[in-house]
Amino acid sequence: MAFIPNSATEPDGSAVIRVLTYNIRSMRDDTTALARVITACAPDLVLLQESPLFFRWRKKLARLAAATGQVILTGGATAAGPAILCTLRATVERTEDVLLPLTPGHHRRGFATAVVRFGGARLGVLSCHLSLDRSERLEQSGMLLDRLAGMGVEHAVAGGDINERPDGPAFTRLAATLQDCRTTAPWAAEHTFPATAPNRRIDGVFATKGVEVLGCGVPHGLPGITENDLRTATDHLPVLAALRIPASPVS
Repeated sequence: MAFIPNSATEPDGSAVIRVLTYNIRSMRDDTTALARVITACAPDLVLLQESPLFFRWRKKLARLAAATGQVILTGGATAAGPAILCTLRATVERTEDVLLPLTPGHHRRGFATAVVRFGGARLGVLSCHLSLDRSERLEQSGMLLDRLAGMGVEHAVAGGDINERPDGPAFTRLAATLQDCRTTAPWAAEHTFPATAPNRRIDGVFATKGVEVLGCGVPHGLPGITENDLRTATDHLPVLAALRIPASPVS
């Protein structure tokens, strides 16, 4: 497997971070395997989809965070499923959970968002899970771009379950404005679903143009990750990206 950088803060204030996006199917599968996979990826930010929504959902999410060396940053049921975990390396400026318009007969969708700092680098972060409906999904992709543009940050990263392949209209819309990190710097494997026999990529990490993508893919073969854990942790495979975030001007 080719090298993917570890997290680091550089002398000029820029930061190399690892961002993981992962649909965890409400933690209904092997949560011990799930924790092992996340821990082995050593992420600074974990963008979750389908985090627990109902009875004691905060406790379940807190248990996963504790088991992986993370803390809850924002999201969960308050964002209709998307959530963000982070390490204590992150300095949090603000968080906001956003509920998207509800289409009758469809699931409620939302965004978990935050602005954080790593060293001298300031970063907007968004976790999403777009609709199963093609037209609603396309509309939500536009809302995602609008939300990032309105966060008041120069650099941002978004990740999640897009629910369509890269040639679909919503995925294409996102990749026209943002960097599709997998396409920009391919690393490891590509396909994310289903976990037991992956044959398509429907999950992704996206970054604004000023972010340097150092590698992105499904972390098969990463030390500490077994194929059995990837199959049993949940029904999606995770996507791990290494990014260099430029230092932000001092205001």
